[in-house]
This record gives sequence, structure tokens and C-alpha cells, in this order.
Amino acid sequence: MNERNKRRQFLKQATASALSVAIPTFVSAQTANDDVKIRIGLIGIKGINWANLMAFQKIPGVLFAAVADVDDHVIQSRLADWKKMSDSLPIVYKDYRKLLENPDIDAVLIGTPDHWHALQTFHALQAGKHVYVEKPLANTVSECLFLEKIETRFPKLKVQVGLQQRSGKHWQDAVAMVHSGALGKIRWVKAWAFTNKPTLEPKPNSIIPAGVDYDMWLGPAPSIPFNENRFHFTFRWFWEYAGGLMTDWGVHMLDIVMMAMKNPWPTAVSASGGKLAFPTDAMITPDTLTATYEFPDFTLTWEHTFGFFRGPYDRMHGVAFIGENGTLVVDRAGWEVIPEFKEKKGRRSYKMEGIPLQKTSGDDRLEHARNFINAIQTGEKLASTLSDASQATIVAHLGNIAYKTNEKLRFDAKTMQFINNKSANNLLQHQYRAPWKLA
Repeated sequence: MNERNKRRQFLKQATASALSVAIPTFVSAQTANDDVKIRIGLIGIKGINWANLMAFQKIPGVLFAAVADVDDHVIQSRLADWKKMSDSLPIVYKDYRKLLENPDIDAVLIGTPDHWHALQTFHALQAGKHVYVEKPLANTVSECLFLEKIETRFPKLKVQVGLQQRSGKHWQDAVAMVHSGALGKIRWVKAWAFTNKPTLEPKPNSIIPAGVDYDMWLGPAPSIPFNENRFHFTFRWFWEYAGGLMTDWGVHMLDIVMMAMKNPWPTAVSASGGKLAFPTDAMITPDTLTATYEFPDFTLTWEHTFGFFRGPYDRMHGVAFIGENGTLVVDRAGWEVIPEFKEKKGRRSYKMEGIPLQKTSGDDRLEHARNFINAIQTGEKLASTLSDASQATIVAHLGNIAYKTNEKLRFDAKTMQFINNKSANNLLQHQYRAPWKLA
């Protein structure tokens, strides 16, 4: 081969390598700016992590230095969006492990499908990175317990979970109201999500789209032929990758319940439901579900369904704390207290004063992002710790397991096992496809 052909071959290989591994174009004046304190890498950039980026980029001293995604189309689309806002672009990786090897990255935002959350969080901690990981924390109970255990190995690293409602003032005020005792003894808590979803028409398996590293997308999940319905946003309706609406919206609302009720554990759980709203579509997880949790001092009911039906108090997602003196209802619009009353001879006497709707203010996602950065820089207490998120995630998974077994399950929080139920306990575990392992 002559020198000219050798040079052509070298350039061809170098170009292919740059496109498949990294596009080192994120070099700007800001990189050398002394104001840059935290360099962030994004793992997954299509959906929620783009919303996270929009929040974090408002914080002074934050630089987005790298992104990793398995889909070239997503990468190019987001780079085009980014060019509209900035002249500087990130280093791009197809394999998130290469991003974690970059010594200039201080923290990562993980916004991948749920079945990746635990493993990527673990790998990021091993690489010495602070972690902001989207909810749910993990796709199984055993993954949650593993992360709680290993977090102590990395005392200098911060792990924040994307339960941004904990950083919202109106949520904090609602929880403080519950803690005040003014509602009296709370006997029943209702949490719900009623949301819209188009029918997911069944589709045949197809070839893997060009530019998609599907084997990496699957990661620890079972090897299943590519199907468009299981890819990107709609992955959440399939058990191999997620827990349906229970771990999507449910974790948000159950987290507020745990926060307000001071982190109790259920002693029993049962559930019923199924594919009742869309019985013939491709979704596997239940589109309609009611889960009932028994706690020592109260009962919690989770409800979800799809459609245009709106929930109690005309709110699509929320929590109601039903006490002897009144009921507090909170959602993303605000919170209010509806007082209980006694009626005698046509006259009502109220047990407490009602509180009209206290509307939300501020940006929960931005405040949550700011809290994470402050925790790294100043040691500020995290609004949503790994252990907080672990409990909310586990409670959600317990409801799903009760649905799958169609049994009333007794739960022992000391052992984190169901009592005398081997089949249910098997569903607590994660089973990874080789060579992936959480260890």
C-alpha cells in the first residue's frame, strides 16, 4: 500500500473511531473559564435528562462536558438543539463507561431506562463521580438494597435521586402541615395517578435501526428481538425494563407519603387490576391498578389508570392525607385542607379551619438541581437521598409484586422479605444477563 492510500485508510479509520466513540467538539472559552466549578456528563439524553439539562444549565459554574447515548439519531438531534443555545458542544460517547473514564467529569446525570439505573449508579460511584439519577432508583428491590449497602463505601460522593418534589416549597409546606398534627390522627392516605396515554398498537419485531447499539441498550435485561414498542419512552410499559405507571408516577407520590408519614414500612400489601383500559394494546404492565398497603397505624391506597378521567378533587396526580380533623390534598398545583365537620340540627361545627389552595411557586426541578450542586460544593443536605428514594421505590415494587402474584403478601421490613412466600420473594431479586453484574 503506497503512502497516499495508507493516509486515506488512516483518515477513514480515525473518522469512524471518532463517530463511534467520541466527538471531541466540546471545547470552548467556558472550558477554561475559572467560573466553571462542576463538569457534568449526561448518560442518556433523549427524554427526562434533557429536562434536567435545561435546569442545571441555569446554575452558574456548571458545564456540560460530555454525553453518552446508544442512539446516533438522538445524539445528532440533541446536538442540533444544543447548537441553538451554545457554540460549544459536548464530547459524545456511545458507551457510558468511556464517559466515566474521563477524569475531567465531576458528576453524571443518569436518565436511561429504569433497568440501567442501579448498575450505572454503581459504576459511576466506582469511577469517583457524584451521581444524579432519575427515579425510580432501581428496577428491583434487591438493586435498591445493594445501592444502600455500597453507598457507604463512597462517603465523599453525593447521590441525588430525581424526586424533585422534595425540593418544592409547597410540597415541603404540605408535609410540615401533616407533621404539625393539626389534621389529627391520619387513618387513611390515598395516592393516585390518572393520566392520558394513546393506545400502543401491537407491532412486529423489526431490524435494529441504523446507529442504535441495541445490545448496549438492553444491557443487563434479557436478550429480546428489537421491537419499536419497547424502545425509548414506551419501555416503561414492559416488566423487563420498568414497573409501569406504579414506578413512573407512583414513586413520586409514594415518596411524599413516606416523607409525610415519617418513613414507615408496610406490614402487608395486596393489589388488583389489569389491562382494562386498553386490553388489546401492546402494553404489558397494568393500565389499571389499585394497591392497598397496611401500615401499623394507617392504610395507604395507590390507584392508577389511563384515560381522560380525572382523580379526586379534579387532580390528575396527587396525595390525600385523611385525618380525624381534616383532609390535606396536595399535587403539583398546590395544597389545601378540607376540614371535617359535625352536623347537629342542621348546623355544622368544624374540627379545624380549612386552608384554601396554596398554589405552587418556583421550579422544583431547578431547585432540586441547585440542591445537588450545593451538596457537592458546600455539603448542603441532599433533599432526596439514596435511602429516601430506595424506600419509595421499594414500596412501589411491593405493590407490583402483589399484583403479579395476585396474593395478599405479608412483609417483614427487618429482613426485607415477604413472610412465607418463596414465589413473591423471588420477584424481589434482579437477574442480569451476562456479562453484566451488580457486584
